[in-house]
Amino acid sequence: MHKNFRVAALVLAFAWSVSVPRLVAQESTFELDPAKTKIEFLLPTTLHTVHGTFHVKSGTVHFNPSTGTASGLVLVDATSGESGSEARDRRMHKEILESDKFPDITFVPTRVTGQLAPQGDSTVQVQGTFRLHGNDHPIDVSIPVHISGGVVSADYHFVVPYVEWGLKNPSKFVLRVNDKVDVNVVATGHLTQAVAAR
Repeated sequence: MHKNFRVAALVLAFAWSVSVPRLVAQESTFELDPAKTKIEFLLPTTLHTVHGTFHVKSGTVHFNPSTGTASGLVLVDATSGESGSEARDRRMHKEILESDKFPDITFVPTRVTGQLAPQGDSTVQVQGTFRLHGNDHPIDVSIPVHISGGVVSADYHFVVPYVEWGLKNPSKFVLRVNDKVDVNVVATGHLTQAVAAR
């Protein structure tokens, strides 16, 4: 009797595990808050280091934690770039960025890898395509992330070799300008996770 009961229980448990769907995390979406996101650039010269900023228009990143695949778009307003000097900024927009022709700087993610903790601190590796001055360039950035109640914050740094990427070096006479610019990003946004039956 007991043996038959145990067999029946095992059969029922197996049938339940097969028939009842399990919820698994699928695509996650990070929605950037432009009002709480800041992009700063630092460009060393022989006289001083130029500090400036750009404004983010929008940003959405979709990624699948189980596969690492990603998509989306981060859109930066190239015309918003300013460094505190009207003359320098006019030259930057007219001769370097040509922001009237190329008003957008974009990043399209293609892959997000690393263990993203549901709360607290973690680090992810983000790969994608960075479009500057109308040309695409691959980029790979390690991003420290902090999550608290669905709010995501990230503070990270990367280098843009703008001369190597085809932009003009603004050096002139005794003023020599570095051919790479340091970019610091402080980003805030919201994370949502979709679940599906499996």
